[in-house]
Amino acid sequence: MDKISILGGKTLEGTITISGSKNAALPILVSSLLTREISNLDNVPNLLDITTMKELLISLGIKIVAKEKSLFIEPSNNISTHADYELVRKMRASVLVLGPLLARFGEAEVSLPGGCAIGSRPVDIHINALKKMGAKLEIKDGYIKASVPNKKLVGADITFPKVSVGATENIIMAACLAKGKTIIRNAALEPEIDDLITVLNKMGANVYRSDSNKIEVEGVISLKGFSHSVMPDRIEAGTYAMAAVITAGRIELLKAEEKYLKNVIKYLNRVGAKIESTNNGINIEGPKVIKNIDMKTEVYPGFPTDLQAQAMALMSVAEGSSVIEESIFENRFMHIAELVRFGANIKNEGVKAHIVGCKALNGAQVMATDLRASSSLILAGLRAEGETIINRVYHLDRGYENLEKKLSMCGANIRRI
Repeated sequence: MDKISILGGKTLEGTITISGSKNAALPILVSSLLTREISNLDNVPNLLDITTMKELLISLGIKIVAKEKSLFIEPSNNISTHADYELVRKMRASVLVLGPLLARFGEAEVSLPGGCAIGSRPVDIHINALKKMGAKLEIKDGYIKASVPNKKLVGADITFPKVSVGATENIIMAACLAKGKTIIRNAALEPEIDDLITVLNKMGANVYRSDSNKIEVEGVISLKGFSHSVMPDRIEAGTYAMAAVITAGRIELLKAEEKYLKNVIKYLNRVGAKIESTNNGINIEGPKVIKNIDMKTEVYPGFPTDLQAQAMALMSVAEGSSVIEESIFENRFMHIAELVRFGANIKNEGVKAHIVGCKALNGAQVMATDLRASSSLILAGLRAEGETIINRVYHLDRGYENLEKKLSMCGANIRRI
């Protein structure tokens, strides 16, 4: 099994090009189930999660041809409505095929999904919303078994009990082919959802945000193919920005978009970083001394939970003490034990982590526990004195494209072994 070795203590300087967003590309790929026509998706990152989604769609009858950063997607005339456990268990986003299959074919059998062990993230919100649209669903033998009388979903007025990115995406796609209007209240605000909405409207759908957290969808009879380029990955951009901060370096992030990172930039400014926007992206210059700042994760546009672990790595070497509160997932502090192995002073009390900054971290043998936790260990390793070995880096491969190469080009001593 691959490991990553880092010899820390290098000041990073250089340029990193931000890849296409994983979290935008996944639902856009799924939207190809809604049409009989060929589609083309550009700026697709080469990641394990993308490969898993491609394998799932191919198993359902979609033909996908990859050429560099582009995917050419061609549906067959014989689409299966059965999404098998062996593929769905690998990734939470696989449940997104439920809505499109149900909307287009009137039936679906989708395994309960898997993914990172960072919280329960139940599919109840998806199921209850589809029931309001006329679907009959039951969970049996580990599968969500769904059908629609008369093979046609019906528009409905749906209020989510809590904000859910996945449920928002699933119901938007399902509503595109439903009869009548669907209103989704308490919808998620993430820009990746708006990237999906852009694609669906290119396909001939009628989807719009009538209010910031209200999305309306007027169903249509059929959808055509699309051509689209995936938005840049704001979480990757935030991670590399923190790499510049933790090493007191300077990195230019090409293609990073400030408008998607406002609260992250505000946070990094408060810890002492200098940040400026350019025509090509964002420049980040890390401070000599990182300031201690309290932080709470929130739904977008608040500070993203997907950058919480990386922020904790920063605070572990900040001047003074700080508190990080996790309000999105109930089990997203598993990286604390691994950061402590570097010498970090962190104590977990429920949904809060209390951190006392230390002057230096020491290289250590550590283990990635989930995708974003793995990048926090990368940041700690870049700062630490001596060698760090990170195990179970398949988590990292789910969400970061060419990480070792990108950091090496900025002077990091990092390699895969």
